Formats: sequence, structure tokens, C-alpha cells
Amino acid sequence: MSLSVGQQARWWGGGFIAFLLFLWLVNDAIAPFILGTAFAYLLDPVADKLESWGMGRTWATVLISLIALIVMLLALVLVVPLIFRQVSSLIETSPQLVSSLLEFLAAKFPSLLEEDSSVRLALSSFEDTLRSKGVALANTVLATSIAAVSSVLSIFVSLVVAFYLLLDWDRMTAVVDGWMPRQHVNVIRKLAREFDAVLAGFVRGQMTVGAILGVFYAVALAAVGLQFGVVVGLLAGALTFIPYVGSTVGGTVSIGLAIYQFWDNPVWIAVVAAIFIAGQAVEGNFLTPKLVGSSVGLHPVWLMFALYAFGSLIGFTGLLIAVPAAACIGVLGRFGIKNYRDSKLYIGPQDDSVGE
Repeated sequence: MSLSVGQQARWWGGGFIAFLLFLWLVNDAIAPFILGTAFAYLLDPVADKLESWGMGRTWATVLISLIALIVMLLALVLVVPLIFRQVSSLIETSPQLVSSLLEFLAAKFPSLLEEDSSVRLALSSFEDTLRSKGVALANTVLATSIAAVSSVLSIFVSLVVAFYLLLDWDRMTAVVDGWMPRQHVNVIRKLAREFDAVLAGFVRGQMTVGAILGVFYAVALAAVGLQFGVVVGLLAGALTFIPYVGSTVGGTVSIGLAIYQFWDNPVWIAVVAAIFIAGQAVEGNFLTPKLVGSSVGLHPVWLMFALYAFGSLIGFTGLLIAVPAAACIGVLGRFGIKNYRDSKLYIGPQDDSVGE
């Protein structure tokens, strides 16, 4: 005996609510496992390709895991210390930067720093706050260091989880396929393929774009000699995951730092601006069309809403599942609209006499 549409909706709705409740309850512990699942999902095509070349699944998984581990260790040894030094330097020199900014404004725009001007009062108050919070800033650096160690441990746990999931990925997907209700299995498979195409096309492509742009911005800004250029460049690359945000934030911060640092040499300010213009041009005309494509169906506004909504509801775990959830909701939404446009509710009664 089959269930009615209303009963099926209640079952699926109840299951979805239970899933969200479970994520909320285990929010503090589940992040490494979500990351591990994401790693396995993203690397499964690589393992499949190695298998097609004659390598066994176990050895393919071992090889991929070793490469991922080496890349992570190189990042920890070469990149993370540099980022930490620049962030620490930024915190330590913040009072000096504000003092220098006051001197700069006094020399170039004296009218802004009159005795009772709001700019002077705001900057002086900010400088006093920075100096009085020196201990708090030091504690922040210490807390950041502890959090960084915790993050490294979480990444190692994620790699272990990814290893086992990648090893059994094909078997697990076959098992899950066997759980699907037989009445709707073909529709579910079709939706799953669309979901995979959207999610894989966006995530794999956007991660590649972000990595390329992050390295480009970091190297280019460091070559120019911009203070904190590596941090700003990598941040811009990471934020590229949200379309237009990375280049906007990175460009604004970098040009602001360049104006402060290279005021007497406008050529270098123009060079910093040109770096982000070039990066945006390459991203828009080559990287995104080639690596992401134009048909993934994730609008930037919808993506930002999903990140904000799921982050507010479930915290960091919500941020991790926001993109898959946005892709899934988008696929289901398009499926629902298609069925609606094929239904009598949209088309209306097909009565020939109506047109007479």
C-alpha cells in the first residue's frame, strides 16, 4: 500500500527537521566529519580516474591521501607561519599605523584634523583604545594560536575520515541508492545527478579559481612590497568563493594599504590597483567560464543568503553545509517549478470550447 502525497510530505519533512536538529545538537563536534565527507566527495572523481587507469581503489585512495597530506604539511610549514607573522605584525603595529595616519592627514589634509573635528576625535579614541588593549590583543594572539592548533588537529581528523569514506564511496552510494523508495527512484536519481552537477561544478570549480587567484594576489602583492600583502591576497582568494566579494574586499583593503604606504609614489598604488583589475579580468573572462561554467544555477545573492541563514541557524556547521543546501534547494525548486508549469494548476482546463 503506497503512501499518499500528504503522508510522504510529512515523512520527508519530519526527516529533514530531525536532520537539522541533529546538526544543531552535535554542532561542536561534527565539523571535521562534514569536511571529511566534502574532501571524499571532491576527490572521488580523481580516485575513479586512477581506477580507470588500472590502479586498485585502495592504492588510489592511499596515493590521493598522501598527496593531500604532503600539500597540507607544506602549507603548514611554508604558508601558515608567514600568515601568522603578518597578522601578529598587523596587531602589534596598529597603534603606530594610526599615529602615522594622523601625521599623514595633518600634513596633507589639515582641515580634517582641527581640534574639534570628528575625524581627529575618532582616530585619537581608536589609538587610545589600541594602546590600552595591548594585553587583550596579546591574549587574542595566544587564543588564535590555540585555535590554529585545534584547526590543524581537525584537519587531520578530516583527512582520516576522508580516507575511509573515499575508500568505500562507491559502495556507500550504492547502499544509499538501495534505500530510496522504489516508486520514485528514477526521479530521485535524476535529481541527484542534477544536484551533483551543480554542486561539483560550483565547489570544485570555485575552489580552483579561489586557489589560483589567492596565490596570484599573494605573490603579486608581496612582490610589490605591500605590507600584509600575503594575508590580504590569500583572503581575497578565499572570499572569491562568494562571487564578486573576494575581489571587492581584497581590492579595497589593498588599495587602502597602498595609498597609506605609497602615498609619495602613486605608481605603486596604480600597480596594486592593476593587480586586482587583472585578476578580476582573468577570473571573469577565463577562469570562471572554463572552471565553473555559467549553468551551475547558484546565483550570488542566493548563495550569500544561504551562507548567512545557515550560519545564523547552526553556526560554523551551517556555513559548511550552506553551499550543498543551496544547491539542493535550487535543484528542488527548479524541479517544482517545472512540474507546476506542466500541471493543470498552471495550464488550466484543456477544454476546446473555451476558445470558441
